[in-house]
Order: sequence, then structure tokens, then C-alpha cells
Amino acid sequence: MYLIKTPFWLRAIYSNCTWKMPAKDKVIYLTFDDGPDPEATPFVLATLKKFNAKATFFCIGNNVLKHPNIYEAVLKDGHRVGNHTYDHLNGWETDNHLYIENIKDAINMIESNLFRPPYGRIKKSQIKLLKQADNLPNQIIMWDVLSGDFDIKIDGETCARNIIKNTVPGSIIVFHDSQKAWDRMTIALPIVLEYFSNLGYRMELIP
Repeated sequence: MYLIKTPFWLRAIYSNCTWKMPAKDKVIYLTFDDGPDPEATPFVLATLKKFNAKATFFCIGNNVLKHPNIYEAVLKDGHRVGNHTYDHLNGWETDNHLYIENIKDAINMIESNLFRPPYGRIKKSQIKLLKQADNLPNQIIMWDVLSGDFDIKIDGETCARNIIKNTVPGSIIVFHDSQKAWDRMTIALPIVLEYFSNLGYRMELIP
């Protein structure tokens, strides 16, 4: 089970995380989790370029190690990166020390103060450790709208509708540049970019 639109009560519980950006005009923030991937990430980069859109990529350290050239392509195209742990750990199921050490392992390849917990699952004690450390990514980025592109039970058009229906100025939107999401992301992303571009929205980097 997952929620497309992040409810107020969840944002309140984790109020020291960033769920949405302040916005007075038409700007939204596209994010991509779990890359870099040798097939999905180049598709994303090419599609973003067509619409002059920027995005933030939350990368898995182990994937950066496997695909350094694709990671460099993300940076070369002017996008931003964030830490998504080294092994895509579920914070709820992981000892705090191991969780922090896994994030540190990813730091060796991903230079960023941005962090997104895999699955959005992180303990408050883990957040506290990140916020207090000087050498760890301490800006924890969650999301306002979840595309659902990882859900094999739905199609790409449904993912696009999920986003279009729930996005407002300042929304942080989650896609995945991964093989699991490929069938849905490759359909939904162009639809979403065209729709919001036609409405005059800008797709910008998370600051």
C-alpha cells in the first residue's frame, strides 16, 4: 500500500523533513530514485532535455560504482544528485549504526547534502543522527506526489494521471530511473513534462 498524495498528518509527524517546496509561481520539482541505470537514466536525461527540464536524482551508491559514466552524465546535464544509501536500505528495519555507515559508504561517490531514505522509511532517531552530523547529508527530501511507477499493477497512463491530478506549485514528485519502473516511467514522464510545460510550469532543481 502506498499514498499518491502525501497526507498532512504524515508531513506533521516528520516535520523536519522536506515534503514540498514553497512556491508562488508555476514551478515543480521532479526527482528520480534508485539510479543510475544504464537504460532508464539515459532515457530520462534525453526526455528532460527535450523539455528544458531539470531534476534531482537520488542515487544508490552501489549503482554509481557500477555506472560511473552515467552518473557523470547526470551532472554534466546540469542536474542535481542526492544520497539514497549505498544498498537501498529500509531504515525501519536497519540498526542505526549500520544505516549511517551505509549512507557514509555512498558519500564516497555522491557529493551532496541531500538525502532521501529508500521507501521513505526512516526512524526519527536516524533523522536526528543525520541532522546533528557535520559530515552527513542533512537535508532530508521526501515528496508531495508519488507517481507509482514502481507498481506493476498499474500502467503508465495511470502514473501520469496520478501526478497531474495531485501536483500543485512547489510539489516534489517521485519517479524512478530503474528497470522495475521502466514500463510505466517511459510512458508517464513524457506525458507529465508535456502537460506541465504547456501550462507554463518550470521544472527546477531542489535547492
